[in-house]
Amino acid sequence: MNCINCENCKIAAKTYFCLAQNDFVIKEQANTVEKVRTGWKKGVKEYEIHRRKSRKEVEV
Repeated sequence: MNCINCENCKIAAKTYFCLAQNDFVIKEQANTVEKVRTGWKKGVKEYEIHRRKSRKEVEV
């Protein structure tokens, strides 16, 4: 198969259509990124300060 430089294989997708092969191609080693939840966590000093301030505003 001679590549015709359509550059469909260079897009960041799991599947693409290859014109040289006249077929769909599925990438086996697609990079999957797991979401990591970061931010406020109970017990963290900044979280507790923020929580207390927001509770005071609600009570007033």
